[in-house]
Amino acid sequence: MARPVLLNWRLFLEERQRVSDGAGGFSETWVQLGQLWGEIQTRSVRATEVSAGGTALERHRILVRGAAEGDPRRPSAGQRFRNGSKAYTIDSVSENDASGMYLLCWTREEVLT
Repeated sequence: MARPVLLNWRLFLEERQRVSDGAGGFSETWVQLGQLWGEIQTRSVRATEVSAGGTALERHRILVRGAAEGDPRRPSAGQRFRNGSKAYTIDSVSENDASGMYLLCWTREEVLT
């Protein structure tokens, strides 16, 4: 028997969009698309070395309610979830099982400054 899913994290789904800078160029910003409730599970942590010191890359598995392809509530790769000062960049999205009740999102965590 499968364990129950606990959607206890409020996550804001965001998408990167280009915004005109008024001088013929553009800048990129994240635009909020909506709010979802999800279950976050840490899957791996890898320490990496950078010139300013050590840092960690955390991979997470995030489950959210299912939504059909093309539905604006369905996350997609390249978007991100945000919760406070943490952002979870979405690498891939698939149905968690044959029923499609939940979506499985593989993500990378970053801390926003």
